[in-house]
Amino acid sequence: MAGRWMEFGKYGADGVPGAEALGIAMEGMVHGISSPVDSERGFFARIRYLTKTDAGYEAMDRAGVHVTPRTLMAWLAEERMPRSRAMLARLDAAYWDLRRRNVAADLKARLNAGGRGTRVEINPVSQSGVEQKYRRDLAPRSINVRGVWDRAVDAWMDDDLEELDAVWDEVLDLIGSDYDGYSHVSSIGWAA
Repeated sequence: MAGRWMEFGKYGADGVPGAEALGIAMEGMVHGISSPVDSERGFFARIRYLTKTDAGYEAMDRAGVHVTPRTLMAWLAEERMPRSRAMLARLDAAYWDLRRRNVAADLKARLNAGGRGTRVEINPVSQSGVEQKYRRDLAPRSINVRGVWDRAVDAWMDDDLEELDAVWDEVLDLIGSDYDGYSHVSSIGWAA
């Protein structure tokens, strides 16, 4: 794991491993339909989105949504919606799976920015609960990150925390001698 905080939090520091913060920041870029799946508006919007492309049908298949053509046509005509909470949950899972996949492709392009990379702000751990004598001198850092985004997005999509950690190690190398202080952070962010 990135960083050598042997007993992180022992003195009251608060934060998460950088790899986890990287995944959280990417997940935060996935937005979608805000209406709940069990509302008419939410359900019909999701089913329209899922049936626009072959990728949507594949997402439904992965989520275990298997219905007759007649049922699917009734959903698309907005004549009825599923009564089963399990079916609604599977449809919602298929929707968010497809949203993540669609965002991932766009995210790679935006974060790579034509080879220039992306400026990333790294906010150090909160030390408000740490006694003064144990505090580390850490300030927010802003660095340009390039060359790792495809791997980072793929690792995020695969929920591969080990690979995200390897990517975070490469990001930390850009910080220089103080890299160890940023193995755990309160948050990271970028404008992409």
